[in-house]
Amino acid sequence: MRTEGTFCVTGSAPTALDPEPDQFEVALPVGVMTFTKVYAGDITGRSTTIFVAAFDQATGVGTYVAMETFEGALGDAGGGFAFAHSATTHGTDRQNELWVVVPGSGVGALAGISGGGGWRSRRTARTGSGSTMTSPDLG
Repeated sequence: MRTEGTFCVTGSAPTALDPEPDQFEVALPVGVMTFTKVYAGDITGRSTTIFVAAFDQATGVGTYVAMETFEGALGDAGGGFAFAHSATTHGTDRQNELWVVVPGSGVGALAGISGGGGWRSRRTARTGSGSTMTSPDLG
């Protein structure tokens, strides 16, 4: 059974690394941020994300990689797990998407969770944006 829910970002902040790594010149700014999200629908709960990107805000071109920890429920199965996700964009598309559960990270009724899921994003005039997460198949 796959579950689906919407999420909204409830907080975000640029994050410094200590010690700061060596910086090399590249054509896009590279940065680290943290996010918090709240989920609703068949997926309920909250998550925190460590987000690293090489991204140009003006053109929308770049790539991100992220590690996210989730606590909540997928349908009736409560617990938590970690997952990784990434994507590349040329400003108007999404390519090379990855969304995968970290093996062995599940706890509670989500112990043993594995596989992949995904994101679907949409922009609306009223809300500005909205995103949906699809969970891995829970069997």
